[in-house]
Amino acid sequence: METVSNGTNGRHDVHVSAKVPRRRFTAEYKLKVVREADECSKQGELGALLRREGLYSSHLATWRRARDRGELVHAPKRGRKPKAVDPSAKRVADLERQVARLTARAEHAEALVALQKKVAALLGRPFPSDES
Repeated sequence: METVSNGTNGRHDVHVSAKVPRRRFTAEYKLKVVREADECSKQGELGALLRREGLYSSHLATWRRARDRGELVHAPKRGRKPKAVDPSAKRVADLERQVARLTARAEHAEALVALQKKVAALLGRPFPSDES
């Protein structure tokens, strides 16, 4: 019998993943399993089904509740749900952002003009007023 080594004193190179990825089940699969479980009538059939599929009874209980709520017919998509936005509301929001940006820009410009007036007064050169 021949052993394969990786050159480390006869020890085998064993790769063990740090974490097993979580199993994900589709809505179709869940519905199929729940239907099969509902058809089980003889003693031991349900346990055999769960063993065959590699599932726990808690999976079945959760999936049955989801089916009763109607979640398995149209599986909800993961992630953020897009907000239903009225086109006029979107336009108003865009205009409000634009007004806020332009107001901040005008205030900045006014502050710069006030600073220029103060510097001109300190240097003894009067800054032309708005009236002239």
